[in-house]
Amino acid sequence: MISLNKEPFRFYTRQNIIYLLGKNAKNLRDLLSGIKAVPTMSIYYHTHHYLEMHEYLSPEPPNDFAYWITNILLEKSLGEEAASIDLRQFATIEEIRLRLIEVIESYLEANDEMILRDAPQGQEFHFMSARTFVFPTKYTAVDLKQFQKHLKNVSLQSIYYHVFEARLGKKIPDFATWLSSPLNETELAREFRRLDPYTQTLENLRQTLIKLVENRVKEIEYGNP
Repeated sequence: MISLNKEPFRFYTRQNIIYLLGKNAKNLRDLLSGIKAVPTMSIYYHTHHYLEMHEYLSPEPPNDFAYWITNILLEKSLGEEAASIDLRQFATIEEIRLRLIEVIESYLEANDEMILRDAPQGQEFHFMSARTFVFPTKYTAVDLKQFQKHLKNVSLQSIYYHVFEARLGKKIPDFATWLSSPLNETELAREFRRLDPYTQTLENLRQTLIKLVENRVKEIEYGNP
């Protein structure tokens, strides 16, 4: 199965430093203004950092904006709409930002006579961001067997990096792209792309990926290339 003529897959991992931006919101208009102004990484952080808390699995993945709108401002209907934004539909973080803006602006326009609630003192929304440091791991795969083995060994941060950040328009090695070319495993690549990583814990996601590769390795070994 090993072909030295194939381009190897290098597993990377990442580490974040989280910091406050010094920008707060006490009501919906403040929140909207902040979403429009903050750096892209702030939008990314507030919509994705829960995914790294892999011990937990929510039926509907939350985001910080939806949580604050629902539980602090008590705007339940808007909070539900913000929580229901399907991140899989968006190819870039900027598209996520625009969708959040659209949802909040539509709500404000439909309720233009509403007196905006202010968050209780001490429960304002604090915009945060992240600085990401990326570095290669020692794991490199040139075929499916090595790829399967390394999926078991790399950290969950590495799984997160190649699955989630690769989906959002960043120049990051993507599992499915490598499987499709140079390995020519197009069907396996399709199976990877069909997965919904937002509804699983990171460890469950790892095990699902391993199982898909394992099944394909068995097919090849039993003469079904």
